[in-house]
Amino acid sequence: MSTEKCDEKKGCQSCETSEKCSQEEKDAHEQKMLDEKMAYVKHKFMVVSGKGGVGKSTVAVNLAVTLAKEGYDVGLMDADIHGPNIPKMLGLEDERPGATKEGLLPITTIHGLKVISIAFFLQSKDDAVIWRGPLKHSLIIQFLGEVCWGDLDYLIIDLPPGTGDEALSVAHLLKSIDGAVIVTTPQDVALLDSRKAVTFTRQLKIPLVGIVENMSGFNCPHCNKSIDLFKKGGGEKAARDMLIPFLGRIPIDPEIVVSGDSGKPLVAIPGHEEAKNAFTEISKSWRKLLEEKSKVGDKKSAQVT
Repeated sequence: MSTEKCDEKKGCQSCETSEKCSQEEKDAHEQKMLDEKMAYVKHKFMVVSGKGGVGKSTVAVNLAVTLAKEGYDVGLMDADIHGPNIPKMLGLEDERPGATKEGLLPITTIHGLKVISIAFFLQSKDDAVIWRGPLKHSLIIQFLGEVCWGDLDYLIIDLPPGTGDEALSVAHLLKSIDGAVIVTTPQDVALLDSRKAVTFTRQLKIPLVGIVENMSGFNCPHCNKSIDLFKKGGGEKAARDMLIPFLGRIPIDPEIVVSGDSGKPLVAIPGHEEAKNAFTEISKSWRKLLEEKSKVGDKKSAQVT
């Protein structure tokens, strides 16, 4: 490493002497910073989907706010670098993160949710992020290792659709990631890709994987009959076929679209109890699985010692 004193609290990208360090030294330093930050996070999990348009970010936002409203300390990391929609959905588009000697300060919502996104750093809402894999990997390192997340019960990482660079980077960098929530809609075309997402998480040895079926049925406001616009039950069947937990289904509610566009998550506004209850039940199911995993891990650690 450089003979000049290296500021261990700084990431290599913002360090004045980083050019004098080898790539191996930089990698070790950044991983050390990341591990130190993540040591204060109890549970870390990804929200993924095999394809776009299934409401993945909507699920991530409403699940995060649900957990925060239940009294947990929650962070939400927007890792969808080319389509960072989380700030819009939380009404944070005009916010800009501050910084201290310890690192970047995430934006905190009125619900106590801590949020980071590349959208906070773009000059215009219309700016496109035209990056290849290495730059995206570097940004994810910064978000995990240089953001002052503090003590968290849950860090939720919203990933872009598919099984590309961002998901690989997160799985590689977070050695202790707890699991992945896979969001799908009930129709066959979406399920084809969600099953691939399950296979992807297995190949990466993600410990816990659960499926959420979004846009599952619509209650007609006139006759109160349920209409299966995109079929129903496909996500549950996929979970059963692939031997993974089914976390629950979320019905179609037009207000989910309106609330997301207005920056007020559905679970934080009055009414719409069916959809809100669905998020609450999904939260309970996922928390139960994470707690069971922790207990198994504690028992194994006790046996080793």
